Amino acid sequence: MNRDQIMKAVKQELPNKRWVHTLGVMKTAVSLAKTYGADPVKADLAALMHDYVKYWPMDKMRQVILEQGLPQELLDCDWELWHAPVGAYAAKQEFGIEDEEILDAIRYHTSGRENMTTLDKVVCLADYIEPGRDFPGVNDIRKLAKRSLDKALAEGFDTTLLYLISKHKPIFPLTLLARNSLIKFSSKM
Repeated sequence: MNRDQIMKAVKQELPNKRWVHTLGVMKTAVSLAKTYGADPVKADLAALMHDYVKYWPMDKMRQVILEQGLPQELLDCDWELWHAPVGAYAAKQEFGIEDEEILDAIRYHTSGRENMTTLDKVVCLADYIEPGRDFPGVNDIRKLAKRSLDKALAEGFDTTLLYLISKHKPIFPLTLLARNSLIKFSSKM
């Protein structure tokens, strides 16, 4: 399937507001990729696919998680995390995307992971800071992104963690590991 066909299929799965968000993530991811040395074509495709299954029914996503052996601890955390690993599965199964770097960028765009690749970081951060995002501190993260990919993403994770704590929601362990990995790496710079 070519990029235009994928764009059409993704657009059909998303409400208009989420499609506009996806376009913003694509543009931001390509820009960050060019700045920080990731492949902009891969960044574009991963960003295009990042929310493909976000509006699938919870039961369908749960079924994929269980049947495909995806991390079971996802089911103990907020369902909004589910679309990332399920989206990577769908990208491979429905669109034939085989590039593991692209699939990982989709898979980890919500949770992050330890030792993220530059592409992982680019797509994850683009999702946080695309132009349509409006939450306390987003402009500070955007400014930081111009100087340091790692520090900006760590700040994004901090924002997420503080939000989850304020709502008394469970925290997915990979997010803590991703944040700590970024902090450790950026302190060596």
